[in-house]
Amino acid sequence: MPRHKTENLPDLTALLTPKNPLMLAVERAVLRGQDWAYASAPIAEQIAARLAGVITLDLLKAGQRLLEKDISEVLHVSRAPVREALRILERDRLVEFQARRGAIVTEPDEKELRDIFRVRSVLYLTMLEQVAEESPEALETLLADRLPRLVKAADESPDAYAVESFLLNFATVDLCGNRLLVDLLQSISLRTLRYLRLSMVAQPQSIRLSLKRWRALHKAIVGRDNKTLLSLAAQRLDEARDAAVQAVTPVSRSATRRSGRSKPDTSPALQD
Repeated sequence: MPRHKTENLPDLTALLTPKNPLMLAVERAVLRGQDWAYASAPIAEQIAARLAGVITLDLLKAGQRLLEKDISEVLHVSRAPVREALRILERDRLVEFQARRGAIVTEPDEKELRDIFRVRSVLYLTMLEQVAEESPEALETLLADRLPRLVKAADESPDAYAVESFLLNFATVDLCGNRLLVDLLQSISLRTLRYLRLSMVAQPQSIRLSLKRWRALHKAIVGRDNKTLLSLAAQRLDEARDAAVQAVTPVSRSATRRSGRSKPDTSPALQD
């Protein structure tokens, strides 16, 4: 009997897509910001970074199966590092393993997504409080340096803004001396970035609100007003959570795909 074609398999040629800034940002998160160059990283981590990038760009869809054999053929590598790469992505909850189906691109429901952002909020606010108390000058300098980049990115596209806000958060986390907290936040950042990007593509107006919050955060840092800083940060995190939850509902996801805006190079420029 002829072999039936396995259903719900992605087009893995997406793995050959040239890297853009968002994919490079995801790569850094997978490698946990380590100083080594991508080319010198273990092959499994290189594969994991590449898979994470196309998952974050929504080129590999939630619920699709990732077969070791197919990935190894596209990337011209053996199956062993592919298997290890999928386990790395399982660590960051971009992939899950299911009985009789193997590796699947994760698709959280609303409750799970709210849980992810609740954990992120607690960790992020703990980190920010520590950084504001121990390294306020460094935090002020960082925000002053990155805010112009955020403004420029907001005028370019949702993907550009997603990259800059992600890198700003990543750099802020890296100021923290609690390395366990840093590692946890870097891990969860991959899970949240994927859905925050979707929310920015689906609701580009949310970018202006996000930019407004970052400016207010900078003002609080300059004034050494840590109480206001944490309050504003909590508000920003709640707004990001709500936008992400809305973005992954069936209606908003289908609308985004019909418009074609989920593709990385076609996001429209934002208008004031």
